[in-house]
Amino acid sequence: MSQQIPGLPDMTYIDREKRTFLDQIYFWEITRGILITTKHFFRNMAKWLTFRKGGVVILYPEEMRPDYSQNNRGRHILVQRSDGSPRCVACKMCATNCPAECITIVAEESDDSNIQKRPKVFEIDVSRCIFCGFCVEACPVDAIRMAPTTEELAGYNRFRMIYDKKTLMTWKPTVNDDVVHGYNP
Repeated sequence: MSQQIPGLPDMTYIDREKRTFLDQIYFWEITRGILITTKHFFRNMAKWLTFRKGGVVILYPEEMRPDYSQNNRGRHILVQRSDGSPRCVACKMCATNCPAECITIVAEESDDSNIQKRPKVFEIDVSRCIFCGFCVEACPVDAIRMAPTTEELAGYNRFRMIYDKKTLMTWKPTVNDDVVHGYNP
């Protein structure tokens, strides 16, 4: 006797004692899955042959997708001051807030009398980063941002995916002096 669970009218449940051999080896379900997969394959193949958007493979490092979302959190950028130095004051709030623990900051004394500290070492290990954006939200002086592009994020060597302060500042840095209420640290 088959039992129905309320809310699932399409599913039939078969008692163990009354199962046939074909029910026991899931022949009909396997056949149905193969038919669904074949249908999607030929539908996407027809779209691909007529140059429409369908199930297309993009070879990532060589080809880039043009349709990324505007909310995409891509590469990290260290923002510069107008004199070219990084805006970061080495408070380490981004490293503290990072769930992947991929940010390393070593502070040093600053030559500028208005700024107490600056980063001597600022590194982000992109191979461990989960691109959550918590570092951007935690920064009190808007020193780190995430650009919506994903260029050069893929790599074949793990050690080349550790971006230092120089690399983070040379990726099209944004120079903007108006921070929070006119305060420029």
